[in-house]
Amino acid sequence: MPLADTSPVGVNVRWARQLLLLVPLFLVDLIAVFIGFILAYLIRFETDVSLFYHHEVPPLEFYRSIIFWIAPGWLIIFLAFGLYDIKNIFSGMREYAWVFNACTLSMMLTIFLIFFEPDWQIARGWMLLSWLLVSSSVALGRFGFRRVVHRLRSRGHLMMRVLIIGANEEGLAIAHQLQTNARAGVKVVGFADDLFNLSNEPLANAPLLGPVDSVLGLVEQHGIQEVIVASTALSREKLLNLFQTLDVVDIPVRMSSGLYEVLTTGVQVHEVANVPLMSINKVRLTGGDVILKRMLDLCGSIAVMVILLPLFVIISLAIKLDSRGPVIYRRRVVGVGGKLFDAFKFRTMCVDADERLARDASLRRQFEQNHKLKDDPRVTRVGRFLRKTSLDELPQLFNVLLGQMSLVGPRMITDPERSMYGKWSMNLFTVKPGMTGLWQVSGRSNLSYEERVRLDMHYIRNYSIWFDLYILWLTIPAVLQKRGAY
Repeated sequence: MPLADTSPVGVNVRWARQLLLLVPLFLVDLIAVFIGFILAYLIRFETDVSLFYHHEVPPLEFYRSIIFWIAPGWLIIFLAFGLYDIKNIFSGMREYAWVFNACTLSMMLTIFLIFFEPDWQIARGWMLLSWLLVSSSVALGRFGFRRVVHRLRSRGHLMMRVLIIGANEEGLAIAHQLQTNARAGVKVVGFADDLFNLSNEPLANAPLLGPVDSVLGLVEQHGIQEVIVASTALSREKLLNLFQTLDVVDIPVRMSSGLYEVLTTGVQVHEVANVPLMSINKVRLTGGDVILKRMLDLCGSIAVMVILLPLFVIISLAIKLDSRGPVIYRRRVVGVGGKLFDAFKFRTMCVDADERLARDASLRRQFEQNHKLKDDPRVTRVGRFLRKTSLDELPQLFNVLLGQMSLVGPRMITDPERSMYGKWSMNLFTVKPGMTGLWQVSGRSNLSYEERVRLDMHYIRNYSIWFDLYILWLTIPAVLQKRGAY
């Protein structure tokens, strides 16, 4: 039976829901740790890999006894890293980064303990393999566990019942975001707002349940497990009263900032003279992130260009033989800080494409809506193939080398598209546009413009080098399967 549909339910259901997630996850990690250690033994001692020094093979029972003692210690370190904190699991690539860091520290402590135990003669190759294989097996185990949980949530299971305080623009935006992302595991039960009217339903399946003063009754009546407060919906005095009221119930209370557009660019909280103040980053990527991302861009783009150099020549000849005009098309787009630059692409349209669009009112209206045409009559025969296979974007590798673009980033836009991003444009221009991104691996041209904007903001908010590598990995099947490409 779906937890999200048992109404009313007690607050203790929240703890049951957490146990339903954490206990299986703990078992998955435990099994993955043992698998990693055993695989390391088999590869080190049961194969003829020339990298390792061969001597008398120690019995498996000896290593099994060692694993039996150190594996629980690894899981304790996982706990210390927050890998069993409900707020951290399913947090994207950051979770895998924490897994790697936790495994690294665990192996360092294991080596330290073995150093003080002279009776344990442990092969260094086994320890190195154990570190790599346990890290990989735990990450793969959590990836599989996440897929199972996402599937259950898409069917209405394992959902957190949430009440949103405030049915203003901010509250509705929060609710809409939660409703359109079932994987987040949140079911918006409804709103509490002083403009209470039983006949109102601000969003589908999320009615106005009552005024703000009745929040305790609503929590009990509807089995609310978490409260989210839209800060701009209440005055300061009402906010303080609300927090005092909710202090008597054992449920989490979260408050939006009211500056969602600004916080997308990154924020840190510091205390100055015991006063908590928010520091807002004007540029999302700072410090080591900038260096790592630039290294990835340079190494990746140079490697791909060297490997695909013959393909560049073949495509150039095909374009020249297919239609008159230049091989490379320059598209004026917006980069970091709102500065314009020319993005390079293989030409896929006839040379009078703009004139044809100006003459056809129907095509022009469709183009102005999505800035792309599904069955564009201006596209050449070779151009249609290049678009389907995404090969038309290969020259953008030169933009990456020049530092104007990145391998991974938000979708690049033209100057007229700025208005379509509205309040989000200030965030979009804090990072370089990318050759690929979440929009590319999530459906590409099949997505609505609003969905593309949402994915771009999610990328900016959650950037990490691991996230970039993950998107690059997902780009391969997305391109090969030609998902959303036209």
